[in-house]
Amino acid sequence: MFRTVLIANRGEIACRVIRTCRRMGIATVAVYSDADADAPHVALADRAVRLGGAAPADSYLRGDAIVDAMRATGAQAVHPGYGFLSENAEFADAVAAAGLVFVGPSARAMRIMGRKDAAKAAMREAGVPVVPGHEGADQSDAALADAAAAVGYPVLIKAVAGGGGKGMRAVHAPGDFADALGAARAEARGAFGDDRVLIERLIDRPRHVEVQVFGDGTRAVHLFERDCSLQRRHQKVLEEAPAPGMSPALRDAMGAAAVRAAEAIGYGGAGTVEFVADATDGLRADRFFFLEMNTRLQVEHPVTEAVTGIDLVEWQLRVAAGEPLWVEQDDLSLDGHAVEVRLYAEDPANGFLPATGQLTHLSFPPTVRVDAGVAAGDPIGPDYDPMIAKVIAHAPTRAAALAKVDHALSNARVAGTATNLSFLRRLVRDPDVVAGDVDTGLIARKGAALTDRPVPCTRSRSLAALAALGLADGDGGPWQGFALWAPLAWVQPLVWQGEGFEVRVAVLGPGRFRATLGDAVHEIVRDGARWRIDGDSVAADAVRDGDAVHVFWGNVYGFAVADPLAPAEAEAPGADVVTAPMPGLLREVRVAVGDAVAAGDRLAVLEAMKMEHALRAPRDGTVAEVLAAAGTPVAAGAALIRLAG
Repeated sequence: MFRTVLIANRGEIACRVIRTCRRMGIATVAVYSDADADAPHVALADRAVRLGGAAPADSYLRGDAIVDAMRATGAQAVHPGYGFLSENAEFADAVAAAGLVFVGPSARAMRIMGRKDAAKAAMREAGVPVVPGHEGADQSDAALADAAAAVGYPVLIKAVAGGGGKGMRAVHAPGDFADALGAARAEARGAFGDDRVLIERLIDRPRHVEVQVFGDGTRAVHLFERDCSLQRRHQKVLEEAPAPGMSPALRDAMGAAAVRAAEAIGYGGAGTVEFVADATDGLRADRFFFLEMNTRLQVEHPVTEAVTGIDLVEWQLRVAAGEPLWVEQDDLSLDGHAVEVRLYAEDPANGFLPATGQLTHLSFPPTVRVDAGVAAGDPIGPDYDPMIAKVIAHAPTRAAALAKVDHALSNARVAGTATNLSFLRRLVRDPDVVAGDVDTGLIARKGAALTDRPVPCTRSRSLAALAALGLADGDGGPWQGFALWAPLAWVQPLVWQGEGFEVRVAVLGPGRFRATLGDAVHEIVRDGARWRIDGDSVAADAVRDGDAVHVFWGNVYGFAVADPLAPAEAEAPGADVVTAPMPGLLREVRVAVGDAVAAGDRLAVLEAMKMEHALRAPRDGTVAEVLAAAGTPVAAGAALIRLAG
């Protein structure tokens, strides 16, 4: 076994690999960018090596610097995690050329599966069913449009390289094909440096089911399936194992196909064979098709670990160290059900726009597994994926696992940036999700039912006022002193989502308050670690962080503490100025001064947090000024385009 392993990654996956290495008695080396100098994975490792600047190209994508760090620290192997260089065959070759070990499959296997066209050809030869489509060498617009017509609409344009939903566009009519092709190519070029695409038939009601495989380069087994159908924009939101509605016959058929796929390319290590199933009439053994193979550990691997009792990172290290596969397929079995949700710094009510900020609070109940790469006090910056944590629940049944996730989210303490916590709570409670009636379009169909911001009730607002006044610990403080005829009272102005309101708080005695908001009056008593509000005992909490107050009560409600003596803020720019919603790179400007635009027109493209965001015209008008050039970095709130007329 290796004495020292370098982890060529960051965040939660780096922390997760380090924990297994520590359990196995293996020393670890972390690498970091300037933005991650104080990150948890750096503190957790035995040693750490600086790679360079915050941009991935200056740090985590520098394969030469990582190999140099391995030599300098005596690391015999490198674990790539997922993302960055995890599926980079050239990096795997460079590691091998240095006489070191890449913890993953061979560069040959990565090259075959790293190109979706080559992968589909290899799978056809191995007898694995594939989605009807076009992978021709002719990449001209006309040839691809003809291919789409031949496949039949609706179609899916998909980047040949990479994964994660980058460079993918669904097209439902021929008239939309040209714009979708341009957008897919641009995104693929930016994400992978390769703008080639293929065309596939778009399945009407798709289920995304993937099979975890593990091989030693000669033989492979499967560790059952995961359902990853709950997605938005091809990004997974909730993953579970096993897949709901999976019959033993289909599990055997899909697992056997995945093993054939792995053995056909001599796969070594952990990998995932992804299938799309047509769920129009439920899951059927004759209606699943190969999508792609991820030649690495997946983000959602913890659900497989939960239902099999296997540490996949330990297995990766053992195979990479030269051990032949030590299990047979019949040795493996399923135990219960596991669900994972991804907690992101993003605003679902604002198109899931990624958010930045500093985490003032981050904690979860001990009933679930939490894989996180950040801690309370850490910044969420614009340089990397905005995932905060993965929350994983394991239980005897699917219903119990979903309930366990919901309980964990409702008792979480997460604040300092916008998050998708409330969205996740609604998702795991959605009747179709609870029934297992899921497909990749569910989130888009549900729309506002899942994404609207929860509105704080008058009780929550009352607790916010107590926290703003410094009374949330139940102590009346200076407000419980002598008063003639009536209790001392204080009017606290607060703001929620731009809406100002006032709460009148009267101190009735130690730990006893009365809060009044218009016609609503609440009697509030501090009862140990809980509150009693109008006689009801509630496990809520309220804290003040500077000029903000956070109330944790099922959801997280954020309030601004208004200063009644402060002058009114200047009026916002309004509908005349298009601004950057977050810091990033202005990838493209599509208009020039004098152009006439209509409300909703795509004016520019901002690249931030590994995604492209379309900036659209807020109204009809004429472009009066273009205030930033394509290719330049911009700050959050920066004015980019001004409209007139």
